[in-house]
Amino acid sequence: MLRGLATCAGLALILVALVNCFNTIVLPRRVGRLFGLTSLFYRITWSTFSGVGRRIRNGRRREEFLSIYGPLSLLSLLMFWALCIVVGFGFLHWAAHVQLDGHDGNFASALYVSASSIVTIAIAQPANSMSRWLVTVDAGLGFGLFGLVVGYLPMLYQSYSSRELQISLLDARAGSPPTAGELLLRQANKPDKLEGQLADWENWTAEVLDEQLSYSMLAYFRSQHENQSWLAALIALVDASAIVLLCSDDELKHQALLTFAIGRHALVDQQKELNRAQVCLHSERLNAADLDRVRGMYEPYANALSIHFLVALPGWLPQGNRNDNWLRTKWKKAGNLFSVSDPFQ
Repeated sequence: MLRGLATCAGLALILVALVNCFNTIVLPRRVGRLFGLTSLFYRITWSTFSGVGRRIRNGRRREEFLSIYGPLSLLSLLMFWALCIVVGFGFLHWAAHVQLDGHDGNFASALYVSASSIVTIAIAQPANSMSRWLVTVDAGLGFGLFGLVVGYLPMLYQSYSSRELQISLLDARAGSPPTAGELLLRQANKPDKLEGQLADWENWTAEVLDEQLSYSMLAYFRSQHENQSWLAALIALVDASAIVLLCSDDELKHQALLTFAIGRHALVDQQKELNRAQVCLHSERLNAADLDRVRGMYEPYANALSIHFLVALPGWLPQGNRNDNWLRTKWKKAGNLFSVSDPFQ
């Protein structure tokens, strides 16, 4: 009975690891997927990591610490999948009475055979036929897993690079950190150019929505500058679209509606993916009565993501005492450097 339970446990571990690996790397993801091992992994590790980050008082050091999580979580997730497969095959080898040096091996020996097989070293050669077949399958799965990883990493970092490129372009157009007021001020009296900018950012938002649903860990990758983030950029654009939507007409109003719609779509889907509750805070970002209805359509989702990722939402008005990133040098730095996680000390 004990070995039968070990067989069931081993098959379950292997199946869960492979299904989660397939869903994360191969299968295009859908919003609101069922609970999975990958979701549990990120929920536990990010809660622990962000809890430590909240205790770091210095904004620069906190951002440097939090920036480690994205790449580290990806490597840890791959190791986690591999560990599940190793332990799963360890159970199967033990249930199959793995034989080494003419004797039945214990569970530690079964784990050793499984671990040496998944990395295709195959130092341990079991004598019984069932374990030999298990070694073959284990080695094949290990080879396939590492092959998927080799093809997956370039796609992930290409998506990250594309996202950060557009965020860097926003620096000269909306400041650092970006604000809706700054974006509109720098496009003053040029409604045609503002319409073109909103169209470009509509496309960028759609790409962010698609990529961060396909590669969930991408949302945890911090931006290259500590006063920038994908969430702050997205909120600044949705804020600007909301203002233009209420204050313009004709083609500019239509484009603002399209940008606002895809921005809210991205916020809602990301919030659903993380299974975070909406957060309605008393916000001082802009106390305008005529914007309350529009703000209510997206700010609860923005607040939830802000708290989860430890990324502050940008204000509505320009930050007059801060320089853009492109104006800074080694010798000329901003007197009040902004860190996107500052309000979450």
